[in-house]
Amino acid sequence: MAVKVQFTKMHGAGNDYIYVDTTLYRIPNPARAAAVWSDRHKGIGSDGLVLIGRSPVPEADFTMRIFNADGSEAMMCGNASRCIGKYLYERGLTCQTRIRLLTLSGVKSLELHFEELSKDAAAASVPRIVSSVTVDMLEPQLRNVSQYAGAEGGVVDGTAEALDREFRGTFVSMGNPHFVIFVDNIHRTDVARYGAALELNHLFPQRCNIEFAQVMDSGDIRTRVWERGSGITQACGTGACATAVAAALTKRAGRKSRIVMDGGTLDIEWRKADNHVYMTGPAAFVYDGETDLPE
Repeated sequence: MAVKVQFTKMHGAGNDYIYVDTTLYRIPNPARAAAVWSDRHKGIGSDGLVLIGRSPVPEADFTMRIFNADGSEAMMCGNASRCIGKYLYERGLTCQTRIRLLTLSGVKSLELHFEELSKDAAAASVPRIVSSVTVDMLEPQLRNVSQYAGAEGGVVDGTAEALDREFRGTFVSMGNPHFVIFVDNIHRTDVARYGAALELNHLFPQRCNIEFAQVMDSGDIRTRVWERGSGITQACGTGACATAVAAALTKRAGRKSRIVMDGGTLDIEWRKADNHVYMTGPAAFVYDGETDLPE
């Protein structure tokens, strides 16, 4: 008899994942579950699977594990972490407005922001709705794990070849690897073709997320993403952070940027005070459902 699992589908700026509370359901093979459930033709359809759990260490309140649509495990996802903040609060798993989330790339702090309530709604104790979440993404790392990093360990305005082209870009790790490429016209860039090739470039032994970005006349940065293990996605939180850091490093922007992605806009600040990157953006429920655990 098939084992039934209840799930919640959520998205952050269009980056959609399947969320499962592992205090209620055991997922013995999350890599397979992610691949089966994420299939947009035969499954639920998503960019991957996110498992929520209680933290085993006192430094954090909850845990997050994330698996891409191909079943590979990711270190971190900014959009998913914002969704977890909304999920935990609105589903009554916590009453805290600041949540410490344990990920494979460290403990991330989430600050919840709420929709304003009318006086009547507040007096009637209407439940508060989380409108957006700010995530402390910690310090960016500019060191690639390959020899490509060079003696100083950083890649700012370095080069990588893909198919018939050479791209100049900046390597930034936000707990997972990114290569950010600024282009003159993002709409004329074949993100799927070149993103797929660059993800597997020998310069990136752990594979890599690829961002193509264009600074607009407004000062906003229009960005499209090829995510490692998932392909083109509507948004990528760590990718937005990496893009903002790369823009600051290459003097294309200051320490605050609005990153406009296919599915929405994220506000990124790379603070001088602590060298941490702070990401603020929306989170939304899509629907709840029940599915079979893959054999």
